[in-house]
Amino acid sequence: MGRMAPPFDPADLPTGVQMPLSPLVARVLAPNPSPFTFSGTQTYVVGTTDVAVIDPGPDAPDHLAALTAAIAGRPVVAILCTHTHRDHSPAARPLSDATGAPVIGCAPLTLEDDGPRADAAFDAAYRPDRVLADGEQVAGTGWTLEAVATPGHTSNHLCFALAEEAALFTGDHVMGWSTSVISPPDGDMAAYMRSMQRLLEREDVIYYPAHGDPIDNPQRLVRGMMGHRKQREGQILRFLERNGDSLIPDMVLEMYKGVDPRLHPAAGRSVLAHLIDLDQRGLVTAMEDRWQMR
Repeated sequence: MGRMAPPFDPADLPTGVQMPLSPLVARVLAPNPSPFTFSGTQTYVVGTTDVAVIDPGPDAPDHLAALTAAIAGRPVVAILCTHTHRDHSPAARPLSDATGAPVIGCAPLTLEDDGPRADAAFDAAYRPDRVLADGEQVAGTGWTLEAVATPGHTSNHLCFALAEEAALFTGDHVMGWSTSVISPPDGDMAAYMRSMQRLLEREDVIYYPAHGDPIDNPQRLVRGMMGHRKQREGQILRFLERNGDSLIPDMVLEMYKGVDPRLHPAAGRSVLAHLIDLDQRGLVTAMEDRWQMR
């Protein structure tokens, strides 16, 4: 959240259809559109002779059938998950049962999330066969995927770099339609900004996000998103300087004018993440549920 989303139209992309994006990458859109997932979760099939499946998505029969059709009987080397929010990983185990492929990728993580996003609850059933550490790789015929640790949206978030096409599968860390919600206690704004700086220093030429269109000038977008977070931080500090001790909902009402009110609770989670970061840096302090300048 932050730079808020464009008007939501669930018909933007067809679900259940394999869409080739490059010689090695195809996309299958899951049927789970919402104001928080845009047109839905995008599952990626990587490879030609044998394949990897990235972010298998929700455990929905129609989506699993579409993935089976996209795999088309080819060997599945790995089922990879960027993180364990339940719009990303629940289909991993049934797809593994159907294909015999191992579930590989992020570490398991289950927390009681007090945020407002129903789609952002953690997948308590996620049990990977192998956890990838930063820099570890999975390879098939003509493709290599390397784990790039990007904590922030969640502490266990990974991106996956496709060396052969200088591409990066960014999950929810960088999306093609909105900035990511950073929801404490697991979401961490300082970690998110460090992860964004890491991506800025890479040389990927295209991002494939889990939500929204491919991003073909990724460094420019990352710089813009980092600048946006800095602007939001400045807004918070100016609000507190002007108004004194304040509640987060009051900050959201001013800073997110014109935004769908249904998104205000999620925006409040990112404001909270900013405030926690500012507190750790000695700039603000909390008294119960009110915040003020130090």
